[in-house]
Amino acid sequence: MSDSPTEIVTKFCAAWSDNDVDALMGFFADDAVYHNIPIDPVNGVDAIKAAIAGFTQGVEKIEFRVKQIAADGNVVMTERVDVFHLPGKTIELPVMGTFEVKNGKIAAWRDYFDMQQFMDQMSS
Repeated sequence: MSDSPTEIVTKFCAAWSDNDVDALMGFFADDAVYHNIPIDPVNGVDAIKAAIAGFTQGVEKIEFRVKQIAADGNVVMTERVDVFHLPGKTIELPVMGTFEVKNGKIAAWRDYFDMQQFMDQMSS
């Protein structure tokens, strides 16, 4: 039996701690859409990989700490704190994420967060 959408998203969030971008790409449908809402969306696994590589450059580790998770059919919502471990500092960013799962893969991922809160922590 295949994993439920909630199980897929839970495994995806946990996989961030492994620091393996290629493994993360295995969760996505080939034509998936990833949208960090303050930034333009990206389409397709290659573009998603490039986007993730861009914001993880110089980051030692990222943890997705899921506080709440809820699902309605193939749509899964997470309330998280994304923790970025950088040399000499840690940034904690509250995030709301919405995932659409189709055929066992993430077809769409949208994250909502306060970019200024992230930038303020980066500069302090």
